[in-house]
Amino acid sequence: MTPETFFGLFNYWIVICLMMTGFYIVISSGNLIKTVIGLNIFQTSVFLLYITMGKLTDPVKRVTAPILEGGHGDSHGDHSAHGEHVAQVSFEEHASEQLHDAVKHAHADLSEAGHGGAEHAHEVAEVLYSNPLPSVLMLTAIVVGIATTALALALIVRIREDYGTIEEDEILELDKELQ
Repeated sequence: MTPETFFGLFNYWIVICLMMTGFYIVISSGNLIKTVIGLNIFQTSVFLLYITMGKLTDPVKRVTAPILEGGHGDSHGDHSAHGEHVAQVSFEEHASEQLHDAVKHAHADLSEAGHGGAEHAHEVAEVLYSNPLPSVLMLTAIVVGIATTALALALIVRIREDYGTIEEDEILELDKELQ
């Protein structure tokens, strides 16, 4: 493995280290709070993994977010009393129309490339769109992770009130004595 490859995969090495650290804390600790912290570290490594996989970089192609451009004039909407444009076309129709326009422009650019406009046609063909889905999913996972961490800590507080300890071994011994 060359140094360029090793450092090119730096994010994945960080993910592996965090994942193994969190896993080790979970299996080695009998303290319930330390176990929750280990699970959070493990969960953070999964977040980083998905976000890293969703990030696109390319030295040749232009990478951009897939954002729809607005403002198609009066034919697709009407004006409100305040002069604002109100769209009446659905998202699918809008996206389909933009795709049709992009194909039409790309076709015109490619035909122009045959007539000496190769630079612009090359620019149109070299656009790469990143996928926002991993980031959106990770935002949802972060919210769920915070909620489950809060629930776990609330349960630990309740266990501490009943048993007087948060060590798993001591709790199991107290349970055996009660039976």
